[in-house]
Amino acid sequence: MSGLRGRFKRSRVMACIAVAATALGVSAASSMAAMPNVKIVTQGTIPTEGVPKNTKYFSTIQAAVNSTKKGDWVLIEPGVYKEQVKVTQPNIHIRGMNRNSVILDGAGIPSSNGIEVLKTNNVWIENMTARNFENGPGGGGNDFWWSGGNDPGKVTARGWWGKYLTAYDTGLGGGYGIFAQFETEGSWDHIYASGFNDSGIYIGGCQQCKALVKEATIENNAVGYSGSNSGGELVIEKSRFAHNSDGIVPNGENPGDGPPPNNGLCTRRNGGKPNPTPSFTSTKIERCEILRYNEVTENNNLTVPANGSTIKSPYGAGIELPGDYAELIEHNTITKNPTDGILAFEYPNPYPPTEKTIYFELAGNKIANNTFNENGGDGGPYAGDLFMEGGIFAKGKSQSTMNCIGTGPEANSFVDATYPSQGELETTWGCQNETTPNPNLGINGIGWLIYLQEVSEKTRVPTPQAAPPAQETMPKPCTNVPVNPLCPNEEAEPYARKKKAHRKA
Repeated sequence: MSGLRGRFKRSRVMACIAVAATALGVSAASSMAAMPNVKIVTQGTIPTEGVPKNTKYFSTIQAAVNSTKKGDWVLIEPGVYKEQVKVTQPNIHIRGMNRNSVILDGAGIPSSNGIEVLKTNNVWIENMTARNFENGPGGGGNDFWWSGGNDPGKVTARGWWGKYLTAYDTGLGGGYGIFAQFETEGSWDHIYASGFNDSGIYIGGCQQCKALVKEATIENNAVGYSGSNSGGELVIEKSRFAHNSDGIVPNGENPGDGPPPNNGLCTRRNGGKPNPTPSFTSTKIERCEILRYNEVTENNNLTVPANGSTIKSPYGAGIELPGDYAELIEHNTITKNPTDGILAFEYPNPYPPTEKTIYFELAGNKIANNTFNENGGDGGPYAGDLFMEGGIFAKGKSQSTMNCIGTGPEANSFVDATYPSQGELETTWGCQNETTPNPNLGINGIGWLIYLQEVSEKTRVPTPQAAPPAQETMPKPCTNVPVNPLCPNEEAEPYARKKKAHRKA
């Protein structure tokens, strides 16, 4: 009987625990499942003793990723890892223990990618460097790539999260540094990219991106930021774009990463989906794609690598708007860009026109509270702080109206020439107006764009760019990580306390 009583007492205790867990809205099974596993990647000796139950060691990043389940962490010790990594498991974290010494190395092999997150949701990649993944006949050329797949027009994944990432290429074949495509809902914070022949960072193929880029340093690329057919709630702020051929270039593209166009209208809140050539009846529209508090300077580099597309792009602009709708550009410092601080124009694509050409307009954009200085140093008939061109094509194909320029408390600080003139910008195109007309500079304005394309093509000398200096690493790489040998108890937060905080981050 004593044995039965003992078993009965234990069963009563377990029953009480189950009742308590149920009262808190959890079960014993779900409580046990809440603790994620930690996969440690090392180039050292894999220990065989003293390893906690929630921890396993691997010698490659890919093997560690392959073993993950929802909520798991992959922690990477310092070392140079010569591998490509593909991620298909959702809801995992991949984090290096030091941004500058955890290096994923493509070794210049053509048709290779660094880390590709393919058609899967909520993957964090943090605190590491990827370098020298080259494009080739089989594609590739992307260092960090969150990909929704290869079906243009379909956003098939969400949740791309990157922090403290460095991407660079010291050859001529790196395409994109940090790249999100056909995805929505994500952010990049404290990132760096240099040496790419397309763009340092790219967000494309998402009409409602819900994205934030901040504290980025993007330099020595053909284009600093490119955003084809992206829009909606997309903010780039507090970042530096310098020594690229062009700095920040959101754009409409056809076909590209469809569906077009690039539209910053707050469509989610205003209802409906943007069409390829939306029209606005007023300057008083709500804009959700915002470029703000950025430093855009000295985008003058004609030694950077270029591909077949970027080599034909007009050169030397701080911010370039080819066929953009409803962008808000405010509180930026735009200086020392050799052709134009802002170069904005309607964009028939493809050109010369065919039956498939879309006449992307320059419409509904607002430029306010920006500081301009020393732009247009290369000279030319339309060099200066701001160039706007629209309405050159037949009516019904391109009506680039409802663009407005801040006045009064929203006035820009212009120092160099503007086209149209500053007086015209403040009156005819001022944001105090309910409507504004086409900024038609005529055939000479088109000639300026063609001239800038020729400068890019004829005078560029593609040269490998130098490796960057060390970048700021994550101050506390054990933050939010479950206790494990790399993050002992005194460093890592207990999982039960950190879970809510991590969701807020």
